[in-house]
Amino acid sequence: MFVEINDVRLNVEVLGPEGAPVLIAHHGGGGIGSLSEPKATFGQLADKLRVVVFDARGCGQSEAEPPFSHAQWAADMDALREWVGADEVVVAGGSYGGFLAQEYAVAYPERTRAMILRDTSPDHSNLEVAFKWAREQSGVSLDWGKFERYWSGQIRDDEDLRDCWEQMIPLYDYSYDGETHHGQFIGSGMHCRHEAHNWIYRYDQPNYDLTASLPNVTCPTLVTVGRGDWICPVPFSEKIAALIPNSKLVIFEHSGHSPQIEEPEHFQQVMRDFLTESGILA
Repeated sequence: MFVEINDVRLNVEVLGPEGAPVLIAHHGGGGIGSLSEPKATFGQLADKLRVVVFDARGCGQSEAEPPFSHAQWAADMDALREWVGADEVVVAGGSYGGFLAQEYAVAYPERTRAMILRDTSPDHSNLEVAFKWAREQSGVSLDWGKFERYWSGQIRDDEDLRDCWEQMIPLYDYSYDGETHHGQFIGSGMHCRHEAHNWIYRYDQPNYDLTASLPNVTCPTLVTVGRGDWICPVPFSEKIAALIPNSKLVIFEHSGHSPQIEEPEHFQQVMRDFLTESGILA
């Protein structure tokens, strides 16, 4: 359904029983992301939680009204919290969605009951490490012009975004076979939105740094990461866990960027154990 949030129509889905604790999940990917990713991951908790997933403004099927900034996207999440009628929420996100989950917890601490993060970073320095790794690896042949345009927000149009993203897909999986996980995104269901992508990589990502603020986050926090993640390597999740006082770090030894798909049963159990330990699930 489409819901008007902060004067923009957002594509929103709500799963799970009324009256249950609310979890709001932000998708990753920026301009290549949509609610389908967090729905598949966090929707499995809808037997116990009220799960809200959505396409961020300028992404998926939602309207595109700038700014496509971290501050605006966090404000949209809080407006969704108010819309769904929750005083506080579990906030969740993986990859770039993890950036936004952390931004939300920092900006709205009184509304954040707990946080679940996957394969993300507390600052923008992960790209420097990832770029070095990408240039040294020999398993995937990359067009460096496309690579640099993608990560600097210089995409020409939606098809160009799809093309630049497609060449990097094999880097993301622990064991890539062309069919599983990220390969599925290159279907007709993938919504590429180059305006939102360019905005975040020109303006917000280069200045993103929450390292000074995360020690003030007091909610229980689960930090998860795949051992083989190239774009948000393990040390960045370790850094988040070291900065947030009430945090738990879980490393998935046989996963790349997406342990929720590469080790799905283990990932779901880790989330449920965390939510139980935090008093959110009975």
